[in-house]
Order: sequence, then structure tokens, then C-alpha cells
Amino acid sequence: MEFLIDNLAPIMFFNLIVFLLLGFPVAFSLAATGVLYGLVAIEFNLMSPLLFQALPQRIFGIVGNDTLLAVPFFTFMGLILERSGMAEDLLDTVGQLFGPLRGGLAIAVVFVGALLAATTGVVSASVISMGLISLPIMLRYGYDRRLASGVIAASGTLSQIIPPSLVLIILADQLGRSIGDMYRGAMLPGLLLSGAYMAYIFLVAVVRPSRVPALPPEARGFVDERGRRGLRSLAILIAIAAAAAYWGSDHYFRAHTEVPVDERVVIVLLIWGLAALVMALVNKFLRLKLLSPLAERVVFVMIPPLALIFLVLGTIFIGVATPTEGGAMGAVGALVMAVSRGRFTMKQLRQAMESTARLSCFVIFILVGSTIFSLSFRGINGDIWVEQLLLHVPGGELGFLVVVSVMTFFLAFFLDFFELAFIIVPLLGPVAEKMGIDLIWFGVLLAVNMQTSFIHPPFGFALFYLRSVAPKEDYHDRVTGALIPKVTTAQIYWGSIPFIVIQILMVATVLAFPGLVTHYKSDAPKVDPASITFGQDSVYGQDGYGASDAGAAFQ
Repeated sequence: MEFLIDNLAPIMFFNLIVFLLLGFPVAFSLAATGVLYGLVAIEFNLMSPLLFQALPQRIFGIVGNDTLLAVPFFTFMGLILERSGMAEDLLDTVGQLFGPLRGGLAIAVVFVGALLAATTGVVSASVISMGLISLPIMLRYGYDRRLASGVIAASGTLSQIIPPSLVLIILADQLGRSIGDMYRGAMLPGLLLSGAYMAYIFLVAVVRPSRVPALPPEARGFVDERGRRGLRSLAILIAIAAAAAYWGSDHYFRAHTEVPVDERVVIVLLIWGLAALVMALVNKFLRLKLLSPLAERVVFVMIPPLALIFLVLGTIFIGVATPTEGGAMGAVGALVMAVSRGRFTMKQLRQAMESTARLSCFVIFILVGSTIFSLSFRGINGDIWVEQLLLHVPGGELGFLVVVSVMTFFLAFFLDFFELAFIIVPLLGPVAEKMGIDLIWFGVLLAVNMQTSFIHPPFGFALFYLRSVAPKEDYHDRVTGALIPKVTTAQIYWGSIPFIVIQILMVATVLAFPGLVTHYKSDAPKVDPASITFGQDSVYGQDGYGASDAGAAFQ
């Protein structure tokens, strides 16, 4: 009995892990463990019964949390875009643009995966869309099955690190930090991770070109009667739009000198996209025929998603909207895009709303269970146990971060990112803050690490999503008529291994170079503490206006 009393906190934590490994629902496992051990602690006089009276207020606080409103908005936006056919158009266009290069189709998948991540933020939608559209094409033209499976699964997980990611919203809420700062901090690591995927594909194309063949001439579209693809007109269009963006942004920045870096990038990209779109529209409606079909296709397919990205992330970065307001505008923008494409029905709207309601309830119930668990865990001084355990890790701050990264990596084999965010982050966050670690950097480090949970064999959800749409039997291709062998589960699992290694290297990179994340605060106003004076031109009992009290100053 004495052993139980002295070690109730670690026993409670490991009992929760056992419940989760046995397959019990996360929300109910958290809540049941919290209530059970809370009652045990009350029986042993380790916790006051009055502590449970705080539960209703904490639950009402969760329901009334405005920050969490961003979750249903971004989820709804992603589901509408997934049903609007945007992924299909993007993959077809970018595939034709890069397809003639070795590894071009795989690079197109990564590129589109990053774009979908910046618009949808939903892993399942990205993986399933690319699996249905890109995988048959890659198999048709001789891509290695393991590489094709791995690149689709890994590209779909970019939705977890590139804003507007749902996991970043949850991490910001759990760490008590701004979602906008979390988005700013995660943007550069997300783009670097996308670039690392492309670099790996380029390396494979150089070392093993047979694994990533180029599209054959007969599969290349948007070719004129002379056999030209029209890349020159596309390059000229991009150059003219870039010149317009340079001139317009320079004029704007001269009138507004104090503009942060992220706002500068947003404004330049906005002007560039608008210039390209205006030129393409003028060429189309006036029938000037100055642009090739490929150039027009690229503009009309790529600019609307980029405009939606600006509507969501751009307004957040430049401070026009909060993340919740940005999500609301993104949901409206997604509806407008779906209607404009003529692919929007009331049935799709109902399905998207039902799926959004289910996911939002899923998040809220896990958060309620996490609150009950943390209340009892802190009541029995479990937070002190975790703090003492991690503060004494050899190596100080670096040792703590390495241990946390390794622990998160292995827990990701069995738990998904929601479970990790709600269970371990509330325990690790206070310790990191006490050690002086920037919590935005800590959150992004965890997000990159937890991203591996989607492609970890054998429980990676992205692997399951891809398995559901990959061919399970040999089939005859509808275009070539050739017999295409099936994609096995082992091939999907082995294909994810190189991308897991890349993600581990990205974790090490973020750990070694904090500036990749902490640049988010480089534009904050700098104040010299030596220049701050107190009580200047005032005497005791008077405020700065000479009034005898604060109320007199406003009379």
C-alpha cells in the first residue's frame, strides 16, 4: 500500500498507456483513468474532493474556447476542396509540367501535396486523392511500387506541418501560445521538408533512373501541331508577372517602410499571382493566342489555390485576421471555388458538414478526457514527478529535447498525433517552459516528430489510407491495356522507410538550427531596457498627468 501511495502518478500514467494499447477509445480512456485515480487519491487523502468541483468550469472553458473554432472551419474547407476536384486538376496539370523529366511525376506529387497541405490541412483527403489519381499513372509508366507508395503517403502527411495544420492548432492551444506564431514558425520547416522529399527523388533519378522513368511522348499533353509544349510562353509569363510583382511591391514598401518579412513575402506573391491571372484572362477573352495551352492551364489551375492560401494564411500573417477568422474566410472561399467549378452539390455539402461535425466532436471529447486526466494527475503531483524526471536528464536542455524526441518517435508507433498532443504535450510543455525553451520551437519540433506517426509501419494512418485505394489485385490498365501487378502491403510499408529517415533528419535539423522556427519573432519591435524610465515628471500620489489619482486624469 505504501508503494502504491508513493508511486501513484507513474502507475496512473502507465495504466493509461495500457488502456490505449488494448484499444479502448482515447477520450474514454483518459476520462476513466482520471476519475478512477482521482477517487483512489481522495481515498488515500492525497487529493481534496473539492478539486473535482473545478471540472465543470474547465469543461465549459473548453467548449467556449474561441481558438478551437478554427478546427471545424479548416476541416470543412479541406473536405469541400477535396470534393471539388481541385486535387485532380492540380495533379494532372503539374504532372504534365514535370512529367517529361525523370522522377517528374513523383516531384509533382510532392508539389501538389504541399499545395493541398496549405489549403486542406487534412491528411486523409490528400493521401486518398493522390492515391486514386497519381498511383495508377505512376504504375502505368513503370515507377517502382515502393517509391510511388512512399512518396504519396509522405506527401499527404505534409498537411500536419504546413499551415493551416490541425495539429498546429491543437499544439498552440495545449502550449498556451498564439496559433499565428505557431503557423509562422512551422512554415519554413514544412517547406524544407517538401524540398527534402524532392531532393531524394532527384537523387533516385540520378542513381536509379529506371525506378522513376519520364513520361513517354505519347502521354504528354498540351502539345501544339509543331510538337512544342509551350514552356517558353510560360517562362515569359512568369518573368513578366515577377517584374510586375517587383515593381508593385517596391512601390508599396516605399510607402510602408516598417513591413515584417512574412508580410513582404505575402504581398509579393499576391501581386505576382494577380498579374499572371490578369494576363491569362486578357489573353483568353481577347483571343490573343500569346500563351500556350499549357501556360493557360497552369495559371487557371494554380492561381485559385494560391489565392485561397493568401485568403487564409496571408491574412493571418499580415495581421488582418485571426486564425479563426482566417479559417472562416477559407471555408467560404472553398465553397466559392467549388461552385465556380460546377462540381458542388447539396449532397457534397451535407457529407462535408457531417464529417466536420464528427471530427470536431472527436477533438472536443479527447480534450475533455485530457482535462479530466490532467486534473487528477496534477492533483496527485504527477506534474512534479514528470518535471523531476526530465529535469535530471543528463545533458540539460539538449538532453531533455533528445529524450523527448526519441520518446515521441517511439510513441508514434502506437498513438496518432491527436493522442500524442493531448497526452504528452500538457506534461512536457511546463517542463520545457521552466527550462527556458521557446514553446513555439518546442511545438514545431514535436509536430515534425509526430508527423512520422502517419507513415510508421505498422499503424501509420497514411499507409492505411493508401492501402484502401491501392490496387489489391492485378488489373488491366484502361489506357495501355497492359497487365499491372498489384501493390502489396509490404511494398507500401517498405516505401515509407526512406521518408521516415528524411523526417528524422528534419527533426535533427530543427533541433540543431532553432532559427528555422524562431524567425517568427525576429520582426518584433526591439526595446532597449535602458531607455525605459518610470515615474518621470510625476510625484508620489500623482499620475503622469499630474492628477491625484487615476480617475482624476479622465475628469
